[in-house]
Amino acid sequence: MAEKITLVCTECLSRNYTTTKNKKTQPKRLEIKKYCPKCGRHTLHKETK
Repeated sequence: MAEKITLVCTECLSRNYTTTKNKKTQPKRLEIKKYCPKCGRHTLHKETK
């Protein structure tokens, strides 16, 4: 049931991470603070399609 999703940086819009998520148990979009190598600091990353 888990599907692959891509996380994109909200500041520089680079697609840095991929992960899996169960869309039945978590229907909302995922938002995580992760390290962005392009920005050089921790930023908010959001789920994209």
